[in-house]
Amino acid sequence: MASKVSFSEEDFSCPVCHDIFKDPVLLSCSHSFCKDCLQEWWREKEIKECPICKKRQSIDIPLNLALKNLCETFAQERQQRASTGSEVADLCGLHTEKLKLFCLECHEAVCVVCRDSKKHPNHRFSPIDEAAVDHKEKVQKSLKPLREKLEVFNEVKTNCDQTAEHLKVQAQHTETQMKDQFKKMHQFLQEEEEASLTALRREEQQKSHRMKEKIEGLNRDISTVSNNIRATEEQLKAEHVSFLKNYKTTMERVQLMLPDPQPASGPLIDVVKHLGNLTFRVWNKMKDIIAYNPVILDPNTAHPLYTLSDDLTSVRGGERQLLPVNPERFDIHRLVVGSEGFSSGTHSWDVEVGDNTCWQLGVLPDSYQRKGDGGGQDNGLQFSKCKYAAYSTPLGSVTGLSLKQTPQRIRVQLDWNRGKLSFSNPDTNTHIHTITHTFTETLYPYILTGQLNSPIRMLPGKVSVTVE
Repeated sequence: MASKVSFSEEDFSCPVCHDIFKDPVLLSCSHSFCKDCLQEWWREKEIKECPICKKRQSIDIPLNLALKNLCETFAQERQQRASTGSEVADLCGLHTEKLKLFCLECHEAVCVVCRDSKKHPNHRFSPIDEAAVDHKEKVQKSLKPLREKLEVFNEVKTNCDQTAEHLKVQAQHTETQMKDQFKKMHQFLQEEEEASLTALRREEQQKSHRMKEKIEGLNRDISTVSNNIRATEEQLKAEHVSFLKNYKTTMERVQLMLPDPQPASGPLIDVVKHLGNLTFRVWNKMKDIIAYNPVILDPNTAHPLYTLSDDLTSVRGGERQLLPVNPERFDIHRLVVGSEGFSSGTHSWDVEVGDNTCWQLGVLPDSYQRKGDGGGQDNGLQFSKCKYAAYSTPLGSVTGLSLKQTPQRIRVQLDWNRGKLSFSNPDTNTHIHTITHTFTETLYPYILTGQLNSPIRMLPGKVSVTVE
């Protein structure tokens, strides 16, 4: 019985498109190609040649009907093999024997004929069932870290989705606050403009009124003098007797003494008063409505239990907010820090603690661990359970303090270069405590509060304008 010839997909693949031949044509050099592939290949070629051997070809290329039939038969058999499922999959593609062994060297399923072939010399084999169990266990173990990795990716993606939504809310809220602040400045400038224009119009009205009165007085004097001149000139033309009869009256008209007219005093608009340093004067007035805070709290660092005011100057405790996980935010320690750190010089800020019964404030370094219980070196003043204490961690230095008065405000003064952090009561100008420490990192002001609906507020500094 004749053995069945086995063909692979490569035997029926076009060298151009590498797919099963479609309408194959046969060149004079015995190479075959898809009709469309060959025409596409020749489209930009001046010389019609074989894409493989480069031999020139005639324009009339015959169809390779035998190859076309073989390709159609191969395609049908391949489709049938795919439809038979596992039965065909369990057979060796080379020997059509059942796959019973697994080559441990090549990591492939083989039949008994493959085992004895030259392709697997001195290779180790395992029964297909045992190999499947062993390798499934390996894959299962390898799959565990991959699943864990997938969970990590899903968690990060979920947080990214939350972050994307949160930043939209942040942007909208920030835009609203910015518009409100600019609206206040616009309103102030509009009121200043109206006041300045009103002052200008008032001066114009007053000086125009005085000038009108001045002109009316001059017109009356001019009319009087003109009438006297005209009457006198008529008397000079009269007969002698008539002239002499009216001589006394005529002389009185001529000798009428009116004071010389004086130029108006300050008749023009005081332009300098209205325009001189106008922008500076308005800017100087704006300091009464503008607040400058030495410390602005960073909302991206606030613990989820904290709520910050719209102007980012006060914090209070509240219900836990659903916030995205970001590197800057404290998740265990209930803290919020200032937006700006200090790495040199002297700095001072006032904190209104009010009637809060639990609070901490001070400075912490940039290396402070914001996630988990890591913590780090922080220096500050705390009030809890009606007791005051100054502390420096992790050095473990805690100093109990006795205050004669309960301060409503605390002034924090940092001298980074000299390594001093001082606390005082600005209302009574009373020193509370000074912590001495060698600072080597950038320090950030921080606040901790444990009370609901009782905010702790960073107070604004005084704004002054100095002209040099």
